[in-house]
Amino acid sequence: MTTGSGETGGRDHGGGLDAARSRWGGDRSDWLDLSTGINPVPYPRPPLSAEAWTALPDAGAQARLVKAARQFWSVPDGLEILATPGASAPIARLPALLGSAPTGQVHIPQPTYNEHAAAFRAAGWQVTTEPKDAQTATVCVHPNNPDGRLWQAGELPAEGFLVLDESFCDIAPEASLIRHVTTRNQTILLKSFGKFWGLAGLRLGFAIGAPALITPLREMIGPWAVSGPALEIGAAALEDREWAEDSRVRLARDGARLDALIADAGGELEGGTPLFRLYRVGSATEMQARLARGRVWSRVFPYSDTWLRLGLPGSENNWQQLTEALS
Repeated sequence: MTTGSGETGGRDHGGGLDAARSRWGGDRSDWLDLSTGINPVPYPRPPLSAEAWTALPDAGAQARLVKAARQFWSVPDGLEILATPGASAPIARLPALLGSAPTGQVHIPQPTYNEHAAAFRAAGWQVTTEPKDAQTATVCVHPNNPDGRLWQAGELPAEGFLVLDESFCDIAPEASLIRHVTTRNQTILLKSFGKFWGLAGLRLGFAIGAPALITPLREMIGPWAVSGPALEIGAAALEDREWAEDSRVRLARDGARLDALIADAGGELEGGTPLFRLYRVGSATEMQARLARGRVWSRVFPYSDTWLRLGLPGSENNWQQLTEALS
């Protein structure tokens, strides 16, 4: 495990600010955490009804959220939408959709983030990084984390269970492969609310697919899985097209600004999305330490000595702190 990871059940993650503080010092308020790909300018939370906090979530709030999601993502008729407590909840349960004792393999192209592989391994699956004839399932993260790769429809497997993870795709809605889900009854598409809308703590995600898949997944997730506040905030955000469009413009502009800043410091753009940028540097751990001395936390990876990932600063004070840390 590198110093650039937080730890959740032994998995490599961004975050881990407490570990950074224990090594380099400072209060949490001193630190700028750029180790995640979360929008630093979150959706402004609307006023909530009293019932959002005091009552079990009702069918009306659920229906409003699902309707907003269907319209925002142009979900085709015939597909069902399941709201979940974050994208991690369905990821953990996807292997069980194929039965309790699978004999096949799951192909998860690398590099990518490790939640999917951890879930399949925990259910007894063999995870492969190369496609094989015997594979039962495939996971494609679109765009990929950390390199930002976008999959093309022609690259997707024609057979077997397919997971399309579009947790970061709201920065480029034109690239969504939602239409591909209608052609394969064994496909589930995942959406994450926390990334683009910047409210990761709300714990809201979505699974989209044919009723034959969504119905058993709904039973696995259980009733009232999404809180009343999450239902109301999620619906309001998905209904606010203007905020989404303005955010995409700002994120693209700030991504270019970050690229120029890192280039001046000797880094080279390797990939990423407008929510996070991946750079090639001489030594990732040395660059991470350099930034950490200025109380800026970044992300490095256990499989690369040269990759450094940065999220975007959210204010001019944050940009100034990053600039000073680099200098």
